[in-house]
Amino acid sequence: MEIPFAKLHGNGNDFIVIDEYQKVVIPDEMKGQFAAIYCDRRFGIGADGVIYLSKSAQYDLKMRLLQPDESEAEMCGNGIRCLAKFASDAGYVKGSCSIETQAGPIIVTIETGGEDFLATVTMTDPLFERKDIPATGSGEYKEHIGDFDVYAVNTGVPHAVILVDAVDAIDVAAVAPAIRRHATFPNGANVNFVEKSGENSIRIRTFERGVEDETLSCGTGATASAAVMHHLGLAGDMIEVETRGGPLTIHLKGGAKMQGPATTVFTGVIPF
Repeated sequence: MEIPFAKLHGNGNDFIVIDEYQKVVIPDEMKGQFAAIYCDRRFGIGADGVIYLSKSAQYDLKMRLLQPDESEAEMCGNGIRCLAKFASDAGYVKGSCSIETQAGPIIVTIETGGEDFLATVTMTDPLFERKDIPATGSGEYKEHIGDFDVYAVNTGVPHAVILVDAVDAIDVAAVAPAIRRHATFPNGANVNFVEKSGENSIRIRTFERGVEDETLSCGTGATASAAVMHHLGLAGDMIEVETRGGPLTIHLKGGAKMQGPATTVFTGVIPF
């Protein structure tokens, strides 16, 4: 048996895509284990997660994302662009499409196709109340953890956001895990360090739960970081976000939208 796959990335945030549009390829009870094996960058294909694409009863497509630690993420902003590119290239969708995720339905508008793929994702509305993140306590989240003032917001998944003078001065691998697993986050949280680089521009670095490491880009993290900056009155409603893997544009007027690319790296088959 051979399992076809595609490797795609959104600004360096990379994924293995398994096409289950016609039939189940990896049984549900094996999806997490499959992700743990093949996300390994030395003994597998290498990726930040495995995206399973399938049909949806209510929407155009369904997305599931299993991470290297076998956990399932509610949503992924860069990953959903990769799924949309794969589906567009396969002829499953054209133009706009609706995608079922655990964070709710997401609309993706494909602006250009082919190798220069660009899409805008209508994200879930940023949620600042602790009960919605989720986080312990009531009201909006602001805690002092270690040496940092930490804000939090849910943009499909929970994110901690920390404003710093210079992101390159932060030892992300050393300081992020304690925040990611802090007792105030019952489900854990992704951790973003944010540097204001211009009137409406920021630089960010993100430590992702499930990957348990820094990734080159995080779409929900870029949205969360921009949303917190806007919420605090430190930026307008269109914010350019520079991740280590490249730029994203976040629009916050009348909701949240993220614009960015997706690229197919290669396709192949796995002997199984």
